[in-house]
Amino acid sequence: MKLETFAPHIRTRNRAQRTNTQDIVMARYRKIRAEAGVSLMEAMTALFLTGLVVAAVFGAYINQHKNMMIQDGIINMQQNARAAIDELARFIRMAGHFVPLGVDPITSVNANPDTIEITFAIDDRTATLQYDMVSESGPLRCDGEELSFLNGYSIGYIFDPDSGGGEFFRIGEVQDSPKQIALNTYMLTKRYRKGSQIMALQRIKYYVDNSDTTHPNLMMQILGEDPVVYAEYVDDLQFKFRMKNGMVVDVPPIPVETREVMMTVVARTAMCDPDFEGNPYRRTSYASKVNLRNLDVW
Repeated sequence: MKLETFAPHIRTRNRAQRTNTQDIVMARYRKIRAEAGVSLMEAMTALFLTGLVVAAVFGAYINQHKNMMIQDGIINMQQNARAAIDELARFIRMAGHFVPLGVDPITSVNANPDTIEITFAIDDRTATLQYDMVSESGPLRCDGEELSFLNGYSIGYIFDPDSGGGEFFRIGEVQDSPKQIALNTYMLTKRYRKGSQIMALQRIKYYVDNSDTTHPNLMMQILGEDPVVYAEYVDDLQFKFRMKNGMVVDVPPIPVETREVMMTVVARTAMCDPDFEGNPYRRTSYASKVNLRNLDVW
């Protein structure tokens, strides 16, 4: 009787001991698991997701930076083309101003890209030669004449109104006492006579320099001086001329009968665009027409 009564209590106590043991084991497992960190698979998953986020952010930045560079290049290209055609129009409009007979006010070379050369007076004043030249090397004696309008210029023009001929010459020195122009080592083609006129003419040539294909430039060269860059990344310049009789030609056969100049300036971006196949540069063109008001009198 005593054994039968005591046995259930033993079984209950054994079950309680086993339950406590399992709880202790699970608690220790959880503690070890918490202290052990993450598994390799978890680390790889986190690294992969982080890489996706970084790649997306970096790709967006690269694309935005690329678009910004393209827009800056387009803006610079447009500004260069506008500035070039505006300045060209301003100087071409002056062609023929106060230019004597025998001097072509405008000439052109149809070379694709084209070249244009214009001549005009930078001052309306003239000086008269008071003595016949004793030699082709000068000096040009202009006693009693005002010569200050030639100061600061390296090139002058002498014109014989009797023969209708003349030529450009390099000014050595403008002297006040006596009033004369020294030619120094420069020699004229002939001895000009008393009464010849001395003028301040300027001749400017515009052309495209493609010697460096990666950096074409619109060049300006004033007669007697070295050429200078007028506008960067201009790779084409085209001219058409409307004559007095209405014909449109590539090169004016009689320059003084030119009435209108039609020009086109093509500029390109400084950097290539990889999205463009073949020729990888973006381009823009501007066209303008200029009436030659100084030649309408002919």
